[in-house]
Amino acid sequence: MLEVTDLAVKNVKDYLSQNNISDTAIRISLMSGGCSGPSLSLSLDEAKDNDMTVDKDGISFIMEQSLSEVCGAVKVDFIESSGGCGCSGGGFTITSEKPLPGARSGGCGSCSSCG
Repeated sequence: MLEVTDLAVKNVKDYLSQNNISDTAIRISLMSGGCSGPSLSLSLDEAKDNDMTVDKDGISFIMEQSLSEVCGAVKVDFIESSGGCGCSGGGFTITSEKPLPGARSGGCGSCSSCG
């Protein structure tokens, strides 16, 4: 299952509009690396035969079917932030029902003064 929040769709539409991008889909994929292991990421791409697709308000979100089997339910959201630690602006969050393969606990953190 792939869930995309209304706020995530709004921010994707804003990005696409600001950059004059059309006729594309938003791919959710597994990105390797980092001190905590792999993470899910968003990128511009075209749908392929083995993708599952969720169309929401004119935007297509795509993900390989096999990734869905590994991660379980996936949720794409956008978190608005105006934190006082330099982490303003917010950003997209992608969470999965199951732990990502190779994920480790801990990590360096991207904003150690938030908390």
